[in-house]
Amino acid sequence: MKEIKQMREVFIAGIGLTKWGFYEDQESYDFGSEAIFKALADAEMTWGDMQAVFCGSVYQGTASGHKAVSEVGLSGIPVVNVENACSSGGSALRLAFQMVAAEVYDVVIAVGLEKMPRGPIPSTAFRPWELESGFNIQVGNYALETVEYMKETGVTEEDLARVTVKNRKNGALNPNARFQKPVTLEEVLASRMVAEPLRLLHCCPLADGAAAAVLCSKDKLVTSSRAVRVATSVLASGVYGDGMPAAGILKSLKFPPQEGIVELSARQAYESSGYGPEDMDLVQGYDTTVPSELWGMEKLGFCHKGEAAGLLRDGKFDLYGDLPVNTDGGLMSRGHPLGATGLGQVCELVTQLRGEAGSRQVKKARVALAHAMGAGPNSSITILTR
Repeated sequence: MKEIKQMREVFIAGIGLTKWGFYEDQESYDFGSEAIFKALADAEMTWGDMQAVFCGSVYQGTASGHKAVSEVGLSGIPVVNVENACSSGGSALRLAFQMVAAEVYDVVIAVGLEKMPRGPIPSTAFRPWELESGFNIQVGNYALETVEYMKETGVTEEDLARVTVKNRKNGALNPNARFQKPVTLEEVLASRMVAEPLRLLHCCPLADGAAAAVLCSKDKLVTSSRAVRVATSVLASGVYGDGMPAAGILKSLKFPPQEGIVELSARQAYESSGYGPEDMDLVQGYDTTVPSELWGMEKLGFCHKGEAAGLLRDGKFDLYGDLPVNTDGGLMSRGHPLGATGLGQVCELVTQLRGEAGSRQVKKARVALAHAMGAGPNSSITILTR
């Protein structure tokens, strides 16, 4: 029998993150190059140490990664551009992780960057009949799923609002977040209806910005004191009967999937890393709308269906709770530059695991998980550990 070679350990040596917001006079490659320079400095490495680049973006057109790299240095190394909707950054990180683990490269950099169009996200990741039906409007799509979720679990609009309150409170402690002001439960419930039952403050803001991470083998670390190990990085895509909008149609035909896309990615992540939900010290959840954080925690295995809202009420997911979720404010505070979102989550986990998060620091954080969804559909998970 042929011996299977053990994949080598991969570490994040440095991270770079821009302040997220709207910048009319800057292009996405400006954000991307800024994040790259910050990640190199954090890793105590130079551009000459890099052997490959993996860049995630959605709306930036051809060669977005090449444009960012050209602001740093054209050294002939391969630049791979990844478009995988809101999972683009996580997908770029996964490719970088796999290349170092498989010993194709020793030192690489993953980048996520985005300059978002204004207004509702005009997704083209749907078939013509779905576009004509309005499913490409993200908040409307999530509203349909939310109605079903509320019917099945008894979750209330007030429960949804508590997610916003928690995340905006955490975001007030994050200097890189777009929104840094807490909101009250009353303010959330009084915000205008966008797509019933989702109100304006149930939905994440868009943003421009970038994030980057230098990944390398252990022997290439300049210093190991701040390095964070990548335990796993997985990606799962489409499962029949799961995901919007086809889910509603197939559910009506009584063809539910045996395992949904999030559950599938979670199982793969736990199996490949050797960690389980009980091992996590903090989580970066996907709160593009607030109900997605609640059902995401359930599908990731942190509680049973319908239990997340109660745990939120009890304070378990608070910054100083038993399992802090979205310690940097999540998408609700940080904003959502699609291609950068997954790597932005990873930057927060690295900061926490290093013990460098300041006033939002989770005590004794050793293992952490980031989860992002994307049209396609896609579900990406990264688990990091010290």
